[in-house]
Amino acid sequence: MVRGAPLQEVTLKLPMLPDMEIEASKAATSMAEAIEMSPDKVDEVRMAVVEACINAFEHSGAVHREVTLNVAVLGKSAAEKLCITVQDSGGGFEPDSVEEPSLERKLKAERKRGWGLKIIRGLMDEVEIRSSKSGTTVVMCKLR
Repeated sequence: MVRGAPLQEVTLKLPMLPDMEIEASKAATSMAEAIEMSPDKVDEVRMAVVEACINAFEHSGAVHREVTLNVAVLGKSAAEKLCITVQDSGGGFEPDSVEEPSLERKLKAERKRGWGLKIIRGLMDEVEIRSSKSGTTVVMCKLR
C-alpha cells in the first residue's frame, strides 16, 4: 500500500462512546464528497469506517478507550484516493487467524456477528491490518 504526502488530511481522537463511529463516518464522508467521489463510493467508505470503528470499540480492549481516526486524500497533484486509518491501543489480534465467515455457518450459529473485516475488505480497494500487543491499525483506501 503506497502512501505519499497527503493533499488534505484530518485527524481525530474519538472516545469509545456510543455512536462515535457515526462521527468518524461523517469526517470520512466529508472528505470523500470534497474530492467528488461518486455517491456509491461515498456510501462504501462510510460503511467501512463504521465497521472499523465498531471493531475497535468492541474488540480492542484499549485501556485509554480512544480511537485515532486519520482521513487523508492522496495523489500526486490531484486527488487519486482516500485513505482512512483507524488505530487503537488495545491488545491486538492475529488478523490471519480470523475465521472467514460463512453464510451457511452463521445462519446456524447462535452468534450471527463476525462479518466486519469481510465487509471492510469488500467495500474498499485496499485494506491493510497491522496488529501487535500495543494496538491495531486498519488502513483502508478507496480510489477516487
